[in-house]
Amino acid sequence: MQTGFTTLRFALSQAQQKVWIQRQLTPLSKTLKHMNLELNGKNVIITGGSKGIGRCIALAFADEGANVAICARGAEALARTKDEVAARGVKCFAQSCDVGDASSLAVFLDAANTSLGGVDVLVNNPSGFGVSDDEAGWKVGFDVDMMAAVRATQRVTPWIAARGGGAIIHISSISGMEGTTRAIPYAAMKAAMISHSKSMALTLAPKDIRVNCVSPGSVEFPGGLWEARKLANDPGYEAVRNGIPFKRLGRPEEIAAVVVFLASSQASWLTGANIPVDGGQHPGNL
Repeated sequence: MQTGFTTLRFALSQAQQKVWIQRQLTPLSKTLKHMNLELNGKNVIITGGSKGIGRCIALAFADEGANVAICARGAEALARTKDEVAARGVKCFAQSCDVGDASSLAVFLDAANTSLGGVDVLVNNPSGFGVSDDEAGWKVGFDVDMMAAVRATQRVTPWIAARGGGAIIHISSISGMEGTTRAIPYAAMKAAMISHSKSMALTLAPKDIRVNCVSPGSVEFPGGLWEARKLANDPGYEAVRNGIPFKRLGRPEEIAAVVVFLASSQASWLTGANIPVDGGQHPGNL
């Protein structure tokens, strides 16, 4: 049976077909080229937003016209990033905070909500990098990776709901998508964040709040762990780089671009997803 498109194609001359196809595709190409993320004037909280991936997420939102609140433990890097964000002509609130401490996190979140005048988007980004399989490694991973995300989500959700809905994004890792003999606490906490985001996606959908997870692969940036390994001529750096199909590590801007898209109106039907942003580093089907 011929479809309507097939019937029309046979009824037109070759020249007419070409013109007709161009007319059908032109609106789509224009839409993709001039995609409006509708983030201008939105208010975004990013925990762990002074360096690396968090910094680039903050700058990417600011580039879209969103107001941003960031926190971190280091005051110097936090101040630099605040200046970078504010230079883009948006409001930026920054406050030193230990996200692993429940009261410190609550103080920051409350102040950010007041300063911005409401919240539309929450990005849970920090990690304690609990790599040692001992009490200390598990505790820092649980406090900084897992519970900081849980607590921030619980506290911010009513504020997002009051604005008519919005988005929450967890930054996990491809380490949370597979078993490992290294950094066991880190992998376990990142897996828990993926699970938590999926449960929250179901729970918060009636409030028109979408919840998704982004799982970066190995990402290199100035002052980061992978740059340090490269400068130290650590053979593990080359092993990881050669294991990535593109033969390079990711850039924080590449992670930020996906986060900003997930927070935007263009991702309105996307929730409960875990998106690996890793250049093919994690080859699994799931």
